[in-house]
Amino acid sequence: MLKSFKAEVVKFIFIIKEYMYKYKFKKVLFGNNIIFYGKPIISAYTNQSISIGDNVVICSNAKDTALGVNHPVILRTLRENAILSIGSDTGISGATICVASSVKIGRGCLLGANVTIMDTDFHPIQSLNRRYDQKNIGISEINIADNVFIGYNSIILKGVTIGENSIISAGSVVVNNIPSNVIAGGNPAKVIRVL
Repeated sequence: MLKSFKAEVVKFIFIIKEYMYKYKFKKVLFGNNIIFYGKPIISAYTNQSISIGDNVVICSNAKDTALGVNHPVILRTLRENAILSIGSDTGISGATICVASSVKIGRGCLLGANVTIMDTDFHPIQSLNRRYDQKNIGISEINIADNVFIGYNSIILKGVTIGENSIISAGSVVVNNIPSNVIAGGNPAKVIRVL
């Protein structure tokens, strides 16, 4: 009986957290049954779109994942009309996702602890006035297909597409497209084997 009561209390706490975050982050389109472990950082630029599908788990607390996380989940749009879409049944642990154009993450994906995804260079490549120039920054959308697993501490850079069911090994830097149904890893990430 006590076990059942504790389970109901935990379930109630998750429901309260879900509604609390949905209220706080009004600019975000949340699906149903989202589980928050810890408090994410979500910042949305004017006239942007952040959508999070059903049954997504967002883990921002080191106590709640085996590898721990270095920081809370950060979901951030940086410019007008930026689009961040996270598919249903996806799990995110301490990841940073920064979007200037478009980042689309499919259904059933796993983003391991401390993964970074960014569709922008943040600064121009040209050295002249690099600190202040906001016009000549490289930006290109990222598409991550369904059932992709991105391992611990990996970095996904602008212009990349990762095909469905693929695995990105821990600590990889992805700068080129990765096909479906492969394991890729390294810096820069290359196909290691076909699944």
